[in-house]
Amino acid sequence: MAVALGTVLSNIKLFHFPTGGSVTLFSMLVICLPGYFFGLGAGLLSGFAYGVLQLIIDPYVLFPMQLVMDYFLAFGALGLSGLFTNAKAGLVKGYVAGVLGRYVFVVLSGWIFFGSYAWEGWGALPYSIVYNAIYIFAETAATLVLLSVPAVRDGIGRIKATTLS
Repeated sequence: MAVALGTVLSNIKLFHFPTGGSVTLFSMLVICLPGYFFGLGAGLLSGFAYGVLQLIIDPYVLFPMQLVMDYFLAFGALGLSGLFTNAKAGLVKGYVAGVLGRYVFVVLSGWIFFGSYAWEGWGALPYSIVYNAIYIFAETAATLVLLSVPAVRDGIGRIKATTLS
């Protein structure tokens, strides 16, 4: 269900860059939830499945290895949320870990495959770092604000407790 909901939310784009990347309505949070609820394996599998759906629905592919990095590895990395399934503040820690994992892969992909898109006077790596940070960390900041609301955080905690009982 998280993969389906995340896919729907990923199509509600608050901002979309013309060459890829967008700020969505909390889609990364939803994809991190299976990892937080059920652990690393479930998280990685959910992230990978989400990446496959993103590839099918909204592909932007120039090279085969870029496809692997941008869709399978980057979205799969959101499953790193499962590393913190039983930790104190595990939801926030897991979400940040998943987002940082995704960020690493999209920065590498941008550096290797999209360096020619760099702004005038910018090197490929600094361009990729900044370009990808804009949309990924904008959504991350909005999500962390949402998770700071006690009712939201407690509600997700109750959902986790219900799914595990």
